[in-house]
Amino acid sequence: MFKSLGNLASMMKQAQQMGGKLDEVNQKLSAERVKGESGAGLVSVEMNGLGEVLQVSIAPELFEKQDGELMEDLVRAAVNTTREKTKEVHARVTQEMAAGMNIPGLEQALEQFGKQPD
Repeated sequence: MFKSLGNLASMMKQAQQMGGKLDEVNQKLSAERVKGESGAGLVSVEMNGLGEVLQVSIAPELFEKQDGELMEDLVRAAVNTTREKTKEVHARVTQEMAAGMNIPGLEQALEQFGKQPD
């Protein structure tokens, strides 16, 4: 019975450590900056590691062309490119957090999270 209590206490301590690490990960991700672009730089997007859009830049010549469909396509492409980069940053930061934590299978699962499908 007392052995079970020791295991429970150990699990609770590990859960508290994870909570603190998750806060740390969110702070790091919030501070990370990732940029992506499309149309040879005509549209660029900046996000933080949490995937929040911080800035969108559109070259003036796109407005001059008055081609809304082209602009929409380029903005969408730039956002998607940047979002993929944030996934890589998120995976890296999360793997750094998991280092040293003895949770079976966690590091392997996190490695899969950051990989792109072929």
